[in-house]
Amino acid sequence: MSNRTINLWSVSKGLAGQILQTRKERRRLMSQMLLLALGMMAAGLWLLDHWLAANLWRFFLWWAGCAGICSLTMLFALYDCAAVIREERAPRQSDPGHR
Repeated sequence: MSNRTINLWSVSKGLAGQILQTRKERRRLMSQMLLLALGMMAAGLWLLDHWLAANLWRFFLWWAGCAGICSLTMLFALYDCAAVIREERAPRQSDPGHR
């Protein structure tokens, strides 16, 4: 075993860089996050409504989790927009004949 310590931040950053590198992987992950958010909202509204209404903390934590996942999905969509713009600008800037 080596003496190097594994930094969780650097491992997470490297893993995210590999996952988010291609447009197809970003879109697949974004659609999964969207389905999770929609599923949580549907479950909270129709399946778990009585269970959530029984306890204020359960209600708050459930809907805070839904809001967090929705916010993360929106941030991920903004990242995807920026990445697509960056990907599309790169070939144009390397082309000497293009203004």
